[in-house]
Amino acid sequence: MKMPRRDRVIVWVVTAEGRMLSIYRGIVVILAIAAFGLLLSAAAPAAALAAGESGAGPAGPEGGPQREQLWLVPSPLKDVLMHAYLYRPPGDGPFPLAVINHGSDEDRARRARVAMPSFPALAAWLVARGYAVLLPQRPGHGITGGRYLEGQGACGNPDFQRAGLAAASSIESAVDFMQAQKFIEPGGIVIVGNSAGGWAALALASHNPAGVAAVVDFSGGRGGRERNKAYNNCAPDKLVAAAAAYGRTARIPTLWLYAENDTYFAPELSRRMVDAFVAAGGDAEYRLLPAVRGDGHALALTAGREASWKAPLKAFLDSLVRKQRQD
Repeated sequence: MKMPRRDRVIVWVVTAEGRMLSIYRGIVVILAIAAFGLLLSAAAPAAALAAGESGAGPAGPEGGPQREQLWLVPSPLKDVLMHAYLYRPPGDGPFPLAVINHGSDEDRARRARVAMPSFPALAAWLVARGYAVLLPQRPGHGITGGRYLEGQGACGNPDFQRAGLAAASSIESAVDFMQAQKFIEPGGIVIVGNSAGGWAALALASHNPAGVAAVVDFSGGRGGRERNKAYNNCAPDKLVAAAAAYGRTARIPTLWLYAENDTYFAPELSRRMVDAFVAAGGDAEYRLLPAVRGDGHALALTAGREASWKAPLKAFLDSLVRKQRQD
């Protein structure tokens, strides 16, 4: 006997390439998502379903010694949840939170193709020190999608200050959400950023958000390598002026880490930025570290013996702990 039409269902299978295939089967509607390493496969609506009715929250199982887990966290855009990886030490916590923030690109096509942020050595180092570590992908990038909020404008007249503050709003949304989780301590939060993410972390410091104890800037700035030419920043004087603007209100301790062979923000420029930040009233420690293989702009990705950032970062975080105990 022919099955009544109302009893038929369509099983949709979403392939890793993003194509949708349909077949008739059974009497229950099934949504199958082909997991592509929980990285580039599941579209945002599917991940939102996995996270529950509210959308935000865990969107996959834990895995590995650092308990890697996909999360969806709110963004400044009401209809966009940021995809993020969360790493945690063993146990139930509560843990202090560290948020690592990725760089960016003014080219829309390259932003759309970018993978989820990954800083393996840095994240593992922070987890080993007892931090829960979140790596959110901001709107306008990769699988998170949505409208790009951080545009700096044309190189003839860029607005680096606005670009950093726009990215900082995404970081602040993630921090606010994570602070509400039972396994996160309410204070002692460390904001870490690389490149445009480091610049965004400095912008966030200018807001002095509650619970944030410190900012760590790896190779931070905007406008680096105009036309992809080394040591050819888009508008260095505007970058220095924007750093001063952040420093006028920032009172959170900041650590600035740059490598000698950074072709995006050369030592002379990074020193000018931090000097302007401090002269305006900001609290900053600047460390120029030895050259690394390839481009020094990749300092945050170095590991093993080449990871010269470990010693100054340890000293900086240890000083924060001592201060918190005194307070």
